[in-house]
Amino acid sequence: MTEEQTKSSPPTPNGGSNGILVPTRLRSAGLAGVGSSLLRLRELSVIIVAIALFAYFSIHSPSSFLSKSNFSNISDFVSAWAIIAAGEVMLLVCGEIDLSAAMTYALTPIVMMSLHGNGLPLFVAFLISLVVAATVGLFNGLVTVFLGLPSFITTLGTLFLLHGITLKISGSNPMAAPTEGNLVQALGGWKWSEILWAIAIAIAMQIVLTNTKWGAYTIATGANFVGAAEAGIKVRQIKIRAFLITAVFAGFAGTLDGIHISQSFDPNGDPNLMFTAVAASVIGGTALLGGSGTVIGAFFGAALLGILQDGFNIIGLTATTFVVVEGAAIILAMVANTQLTRFRQSARAA
Repeated sequence: MTEEQTKSSPPTPNGGSNGILVPTRLRSAGLAGVGSSLLRLRELSVIIVAIALFAYFSIHSPSSFLSKSNFSNISDFVSAWAIIAAGEVMLLVCGEIDLSAAMTYALTPIVMMSLHGNGLPLFVAFLISLVVAATVGLFNGLVTVFLGLPSFITTLGTLFLLHGITLKISGSNPMAAPTEGNLVQALGGWKWSEILWAIAIAIAMQIVLTNTKWGAYTIATGANFVGAAEAGIKVRQIKIRAFLITAVFAGFAGTLDGIHISQSFDPNGDPNLMFTAVAASVIGGTALLGGSGTVIGAFFGAALLGILQDGFNIIGLTATTFVVVEGAAIILAMVANTQLTRFRQSARAA
């Protein structure tokens, strides 16, 4: 073969674009790098499972599951869970939890309607009710941080306290939700309003957690409380802020739910609401022991649980089965999170 023929020879099968030769080992390393990057995504596993469940129920009962009305049902399941989970993620990341969120969810709209019934404009009553919710979060944070009580105990006591206050204010009876006005239209007066609020809150809090000092300090507080304090981070303020935002989101979700779905406010709330929100957070990739988490993952965790519950209803499985599966999902999610955390640590070390 002449020198001219050698120069004009086509690239080998290993060649890249434009005839540039790419060694097989480099291409393999590139694929491995992509795989490693995907495995580092905390949301990956829950997204895959949610898609798989969606595909399964779509194939099993396409006429029922894929209907527009059923998508609306799923969004109704998911919205309140996802909104409360956005706050719970911030708490879990810094090593705390709020068990009273389900009763803050019930108290806030009851306060709003009580104030409105006594002559205050609805919008003003709504703002005051959110301030009341924030006060609940502030109380939880101050007791936990300054008195040294575990947040599990603090918020468990607050749960019963709020339940009694809510029953007292409402006379133990449900209160009708407002049906007219600009506030009603903005919060829940149209079909997809609540899920859009949930999406907006999830995106905003994910940005806060991953792209702000508040988020970085929250992660540092949960990862190493003493080290973060010694580095100058105001760890007590970080925890109190997380309690406050969780309570506000819970109260906001309660108002949205009553206006958008039930058209009434139940003073007994939903006892399972907080546990489902925490389950969505854990399934989505947030560590119960603190130091890491993802709000978007929690949203997809709520979506997964919503798809699962709705799908079970369609194919005729009982609510008891859903509870069993939910418990198993939490355990599996914790195992997966632990293993993925170890993988990420080994990847960083390498």
